[in-house]
Order: sequence, then structure tokens, then C-alpha cells
Amino acid sequence: MQSEAKKYQTVVGSRDIVIETGKLAGQGWRCSHYSMRETIVFAAATMSPNVREGIDFFPLSVEYEERMYAGGRIPGSFFRREGRPSTEAILTARLTDRPLRPLFREDMRNEVQVIIFSISSDSINPLDILAINAASAALMISDIPWVVPLALSASDESTDNLSLTRLLMK
Repeated sequence: MQSEAKKYQTVVGSRDIVIETGKLAGQGWRCSHYSMRETIVFAAATMSPNVREGIDFFPLSVEYEERMYAGGRIPGSFFRREGRPSTEAILTARLTDRPLRPLFREDMRNEVQVIIFSISSDSINPLDILAINAASAALMISDIPWVVPLALSASDESTDNLSLTRLLMK
């Protein structure tokens, strides 16, 4: 099911934000990639067509995969494979899950999976914020019952201007 490629572009503060759909993962249900300068994050959202019986919670699974090659690091020898998720990857998945979960219908019992991974990173733009925005974009273009879109930004407390980057070192 290859959908047509679409590209949406806007400027927030001094940064260009680009959301593209329909280029990657053509067999997936719905996916998007979200980029800011050289940082690109991919997100895919899918839902089971069947309702899980006998549960009283919403089975949402959010997974963030941190790719070493995105930052230009290729592990060698024993650590050649990606291995278990880092603490930062686990926290990014939780940070994405928490604002998404209440925006689904309360009676929804279908399994929903949101898979996010970084394609490239410039070490300036925060991957966790882009991951949440990419997940929201993937959910918005999917057929999954979803209440409202979600957007997240970070601001710098030291100035009065809107800044989409966090200070890496204070």
C-alpha cells in the first residue's frame, strides 16, 4: 500500500521543520519522518484490527530505537550490534508514551504500536522532542482513532525568545 509522497514545511523560531510521508516504509500502515536541519527521526504507527478481550487498559506500546550510526558512531568488536536500549532511549520512549496515552479514547482496547528511530543526528537538535512530534504526525495520518495532534517544543529559560534547542552545556 504505497501512498503518495507528501511534504509539509514550516518555520518555528529560526528553524525549518519538515514532515514527510509516503517515502519510507511503503508497506507500513502509516509513517512519517520529521526533520530539523540534519536531525531526522522516523516514526511508524499501527493498530491491531481486533479488540483484545478481557483487559481493562489500553495496550499502547511505544518503542524508541537509538541508532549509533545516526550520530556517526559505528561500534566495533563486541558491541557491533545495537544491543539493549540505553537509559536515554528508554526515557525517550516513556516521554513519548506519557503525552500520547491520554489522547486516545478511554474505551479503546486495540493494540497500538508506535515505533520511532533516529535516522541522523546533528547533536544540536534534541531527538526526544522530534520523536514525540514524529509519533504524533504518524498517528494523525493513520486510521487510528486519535483525538488531537500533539506538538512539543523546548524553550531556553535564560532568554525571552523562543528557542527550540536546549543548551547542551550550561
